[in-house]
Amino acid sequence: MPWLNLVVDSDAEHAEALSEALLELGALSVDLLDADADTPDEQAIFGEPGEPPPGVWQHNRVSALFDSDKDVSAILRNATANIGLKQLPEHRIETLADNDWVRLTQSQFEPIPISPRLWIVPTWHTPSDPNAINIVLDPGLAFGTGSHPTTRLCLRWLDSNLRGGENVLDYGCGSGILAIAALKLGAAHAVGVDVDLQAVIASRDNAIANQVKDVQFYLPDDAPQSSYDLVVANILTNPLRMLAPLLAKSTRQGGQIVLSGILEEQAQDMMNIYQQWFDLNAPIFEDGWSCLSGRKR
Repeated sequence: MPWLNLVVDSDAEHAEALSEALLELGALSVDLLDADADTPDEQAIFGEPGEPPPGVWQHNRVSALFDSDKDVSAILRNATANIGLKQLPEHRIETLADNDWVRLTQSQFEPIPISPRLWIVPTWHTPSDPNAINIVLDPGLAFGTGSHPTTRLCLRWLDSNLRGGENVLDYGCGSGILAIAALKLGAAHAVGVDVDLQAVIASRDNAIANQVKDVQFYLPDDAPQSSYDLVVANILTNPLRMLAPLLAKSTRQGGQIVLSGILEEQAQDMMNIYQQWFDLNAPIFEDGWSCLSGRKR
């Protein structure tokens, strides 16, 4: 049976109320996303560790899923009236075909060669090269499958620059892929931090699947206060801007930092910020994304 997906643009004042109204009127699920994600206008909605979140995004995209027999247009009109809006917001209604969603999702992720010796292998695949360093990965609900350019950029940096024995912090660990890769490439110890509990859970599961030891994953407020030989943060530009003092403090003097999740046109802005603490290398670009690295003075 197909489903109907309603996508509505909403401002910060009405986004959460609209989401709740759609659920009350029969939506099977509702997602609230940043309408400006992956653009220079994307907005971080979390503060520093230990601080309360500042709120929702200014420009929101509400996505609500309905059974195919629902009158979605009528539901939107009722939801809009229920929250006091006098006119319908911009929206569209999409038909989602019935599929084997598990198999369809898995089909999107094939083994990914990062370098001649490093591969990312989804748990439902057999390694293409059993003699390579294979990271067995189940992304779960977390970001980080190795398919995105920012993840590949960080993995290639680790593959080329780790010398063995490093103490590594992966801030914004997602699936744990960078912390796990660092250990498989010779790092002595790794800590992963993420604001999303599901990411922490997925990272712990992936570490067990890869049989790596000396790694722990935490929510920010639970993470140990320490300094590291290497800090890796593959997040997004606004969080990286906000977290700059924390990430710099977490890097020991003479240690290295690797930053990604940065659009190519945002690279210079990030370099200007992080040059306060680090001697930076020339950025590396791939498919419109950039990776910055440097050593702390």
